[in-house]
Amino acid sequence: MAISHPGLNEVTAALQFAARKHRQQRRKDADQTPYINHPIALLNILVNEAQISDAVVLISALLHDTVEDTDTTLTEIADQFGEAVATVVDQVTDDKSLPKATRKQLQVEHAATVSDRAKLVKLADKIANIRDIAIAPPPDWSPERQREYCDWGKRVVDQMRGTHTGLETLFDAAYAAAIAGNAPAR
Repeated sequence: MAISHPGLNEVTAALQFAARKHRQQRRKDADQTPYINHPIALLNILVNEAQISDAVVLISALLHDTVEDTDTTLTEIADQFGEAVATVVDQVTDDKSLPKATRKQLQVEHAATVSDRAKLVKLADKIANIRDIAIAPPPDWSPERQREYCDWGKRVVDQMRGTHTGLETLFDAAYAAAIAGNAPAR
């Protein structure tokens, strides 16, 4: 039985692209989970938990860290996946030439000004990251650092309130679970 859905071919191509670009990267958890699990988690959150089917959002979620964390360029993304995807990826990409504290502050400041598509990707990213902190934090992160990360994530999300009630509710549940020291419901 063939699966047919508008955008499925492009989403699959983006998954393959992201897997290739992130193939040598690992997450910061104790198990050093393959990095590709993170973009896949965003895709799952958007499709299965928030019922989002906009291919631009889904592709952007899969590619959201490629410019920031690999040798991928926005031109490469635009050439392969279109200007709409490149625009969203650009809006959620931190400038790694800036100090970490500046990048984090800019995320808070810019969250309200990005497109709705970028907000959806950013919401899913914060949900996935907060869930990961609750389930498997980096081993060298103290409870205080974990809490600081969660509080920062909440400040970013608070700037995007009103974008998607379902995603905001998922974030709030993940945040509450992380703060309480419990694994979040999925």
